[in-house]
Amino acid sequence: MKVAFTSSTGEIIDQHFGMSDSFHVWEIGPDEAHFLETVRVGIHGDDEEDKIGARADVLLDCAIVYTMQIGGPAAAKLVARKINPMKTNTEVPVAEIVGKLQEVLRGAPPPWLRKAMNKDKLTSFLDE
Repeated sequence: MKVAFTSSTGEIIDQHFGMSDSFHVWEIGPDEAHFLETVRVGIHGDDEEDKIGARADVLLDCAIVYTMQIGGPAAAKLVARKINPMKTNTEVPVAEIVGKLQEVLRGAPPPWLRKAMNKDKLTSFLDE
């Protein structure tokens, strides 16, 4: 599953979702995890709605976004796109979160995480 992190360096989750101009995307599974790419957010208008939407749109194939902070409207936009926002409230190493996710994936992941893991495999009756 793809997981995005708001990080200025790619090493520490240290940015607010709405202020981040890029996301570090990882592919994380129970036994393997590796960095995929850094996705940049372009300028998409002056309106806060446009800025939040642009960030959410570049993360469409991610199941989870880890960020230090995220506002309610931004979290709602992610959830509407079937992306789970997770906030840390403090700076946390990306490697620590990757390790914790792998540990949960090797055990019995909660239902929301099982659903997130299969995000790219799910189709809605609306897609047919």
